[in-house]
Amino acid sequence: MATVIRLARFGAKKRPYYHIVVTDSRNARNSGNILETVGKYDPMQPKGDEKRVILKIDAIKAWMSKGAKPSDRVYKFLANAGLLAKKEAPVQTKKHLQSEKTQMKIKDKADKLAKIEAEKAAAEAAAKAAKEAPAEPVAEEAAAPAAEAEATVAE
Repeated sequence: MATVIRLARFGAKKRPYYHIVVTDSRNARNSGNILETVGKYDPMQPKGDEKRVILKIDAIKAWMSKGAKPSDRVYKFLANAGLLAKKEAPVQTKKHLQSEKTQMKIKDKADKLAKIEAEKAAAEAAAKAAKEAPAEPVAEEAAAPAAEAEATVAE
């Protein structure tokens, strides 16, 4: 007989409550034909609450030594309790990414915007330099007649 450790739903409508049970894998979820209840799970409790998952560790170890396999959800409960090693998360596919063509368009657009920004910054720098450059020669020209005036006064 292939035994499994899985959840059996109890509770009322919209108020789920589960028993963690050991049963034959061929039985339905709520068949009532269980070998042993080894814990309880109340999803209505807050995640950090100790009453959310209650496990009978000794009974679970005994059944697992006899060959009982936990369901995916029960496996997570046991891993969180430290009885089993946590499963690695599957590698994500790249289906959520955009196509190569779209990525190239986005990159080209970003390059164009960067080029425009660089040209704009260069134009602003040139305008600033042009604005500052005439100011200096005018100051020199103003200084030259003043120097001449001083020279004539000195004579």
